[in-house]
Amino acid sequence: MIIKCAIIDDEPLAVELLVSYVKKIPFMELHGKYSNAVDAMKGIAEDPVDVVFLDIQMPELNGLELSKMLPEATRVVFTTAFEQYAIDGYRINALDYLLKPISYPEFLEACNKALQWFTMVQQAEESKEPEVTSIFVKSEYKLLQIDLDDIRYIEGLKDYVKIYTEQSPHPILSLMNMKAMEQMLPSSRFIRVHRSYIVQKSKIKEIDRNRLVFGDVYIPIGDSYKQAFQDFLGR
Repeated sequence: MIIKCAIIDDEPLAVELLVSYVKKIPFMELHGKYSNAVDAMKGIAEDPVDVVFLDIQMPELNGLELSKMLPEATRVVFTTAFEQYAIDGYRINALDYLLKPISYPEFLEACNKALQWFTMVQQAEESKEPEVTSIFVKSEYKLLQIDLDDIRYIEGLKDYVKIYTEQSPHPILSLMNMKAMEQMLPSSRFIRVHRSYIVQKSKIKEIDRNRLVFGDVYIPIGDSYKQAFQDFLGR
């Protein structure tokens, strides 16, 4: 893994010292060095980095203020000559805090923390299941693929379900119970609001007296599903 970094410090000697440290670490790659926060913001917007080594005391805009303006994915390692800023640094979730003069072992340790952090993030991303974008259902002796984006709501009729979509004026009828249908659908996108109805969350546009309005169709919210639906609305 290669970690892209930038150095922001108004002291040229401090910048050059950290540049020399970066060059010694195989997994660190320097993508910018800046003497002020304004240039840094512009540079990082054009060439995003994973980590910034950021001095706190700088003219116009200090490091603590700048850190709050950086992209969310960018991690911060503060570098300063003043120990009293350490608490503020950790309050904004800094990856590390280095007190000047910074030795190479201290800098290397901070870089290793960054490596561990981004390795963990990468592993978490890789372990995620791929997003489901469609399902297959059996209808009239055929298997039909239905895009999830196209589904408005599903109605249960004993051993059958009727799938109402945006593209078709008529529902798709499939031999399946509601429990099996619910298990096929990602809960992040669909919610069961009644023992006979599942709706796509993003398709809910109007609620009228405890009923969901889909054109001229009114879908009731069952008593046992009201709390889950209220929680969804609250989020």
